Amino acid sequence: MKLSFHGANRDVTGSCHLLHAKGLRILIDCGLYQGGRELDEENAEDFGFDPASIDILLLTHAHLDHCGRIPLLVKRGFTGEIITTAATRELTRVVLLDAAHLQEEEAERHSRQAHRHGRRPPPALYGTLDALNALDQFGRTANYGETIELAPELTATFYDAGHILGSASIRIEETTGKRRSIIFSGDLGNKGRPILRDPQVPPKADVVVMETTYGDRAHKALAPSIDEFYDAITETFARGGNVIVPTFALERAQEILYYLREGIEAGRLPKNLPVFLDSPMAISATEIFRRHPECYDAEACDLFNNGKDPFALPALRFVRETADSIALNRLVGGAVIMAGSGMCTGGRVRHHLRHNLWRKESSVVFVGFAAPGTLARVLIDGAKRVKLFGEQIPVRAKLYTINGFSAHADQAELLDWHGALKPERTVLVHGEEKAMRTFADLIAARKTKVSMPKKGDELSL
Repeated sequence: MKLSFHGANRDVTGSCHLLHAKGLRILIDCGLYQGGRELDEENAEDFGFDPASIDILLLTHAHLDHCGRIPLLVKRGFTGEIITTAATRELTRVVLLDAAHLQEEEAERHSRQAHRHGRRPPPALYGTLDALNALDQFGRTANYGETIELAPELTATFYDAGHILGSASIRIEETTGKRRSIIFSGDLGNKGRPILRDPQVPPKADVVVMETTYGDRAHKALAPSIDEFYDAITETFARGGNVIVPTFALERAQEILYYLREGIEAGRLPKNLPVFLDSPMAISATEIFRRHPECYDAEACDLFNNGKDPFALPALRFVRETADSIALNRLVGGAVIMAGSGMCTGGRVRHHLRHNLWRKESSVVFVGFAAPGTLARVLIDGAKRVKLFGEQIPVRAKLYTINGFSAHADQAELLDWHGALKPERTVLVHGEEKAMRTFADLIAARKTKVSMPKKGDELSL
């Protein structure tokens, strides 16, 4: 086996790893880099391998930083099979079509600007047709715990990663000779969350390639985080403002709806709390959630079995149309507006920030990870002014950063998961370098060789 690295190396976006085994070239994830303009340029660069040479792509889950460059991979020659779970397949369709639409809109905007200045506009990274072509490459469906033959004497098994609906850790094994094995963690979930099961620990393997997003810190406890969220809404409404929640469409939007429903039922929030889910992708994802009870934990299953929708609120409104989204900007106060993207790198949330950041009555509640270079991180780090749509907007709204909602395992959970596997070699990916180094120091005493590859590095296993 040989492994090379083409994304999310000492960074938290762009996951892409290439495994050579039994004559096959197997790609694990093909994600988009997310952040500033430099990363936009990096997305358009060569992959570091020939896309046409890839035989199989194994997809851990549907987040954009794990699947977002698949249409570009196909556009540049990939014709192999994509294997993933049923839920991930459905969610990926929504994510890629949305990403293609945004790419086309961005290219059109750049084209108008370039035309005015007599420059040649950069092309879209990919378009809707490329996304549809990519969806044609999805083949076999992976069920948790069932072995899939990739080639004679080479298998892959998907295990529930508990991160988002359909997410998986993937164990690949050569079944003859030394029976070598390798596990790709994907993104591991945070235990004790609603809706989804806790992450499974796969059987032991020789090599583990694992994420380290929160390898240097612990999450805030969940119960105080929920209380803080309810208090943020109550305090903002008392000031007469709106609550803007930059929301990841997959998992986070559904989890927040779940907690809002619980808060209403417990009397912590007004019964007719006005909640607007202003994200076509999150709306579609919520409908997909309802179709995949095989991913639910026992509590969520009980709710559905008793005829109760865990995502239903008395005054919840789904906002699909652009005109309806624009109309929300006329709301002065008393509304919870959930909109994407979670890192504020694009989407409708930027318009809501433009209309609410300057208002001291309003609040912005961050409930997820914000990568360096993103608008969300800039705000969290204390910026006094930010540029939105060519306009400098003063930051007067109250900002809340509630870390307890994270869908990622924290340091202790990562250590527990790794400790159960006892690998001979551990390869750390998908994390900022500081988090990686902290985590590497903690596991170094476990008699495991630790690697922190850079982009383009190769390892012989």
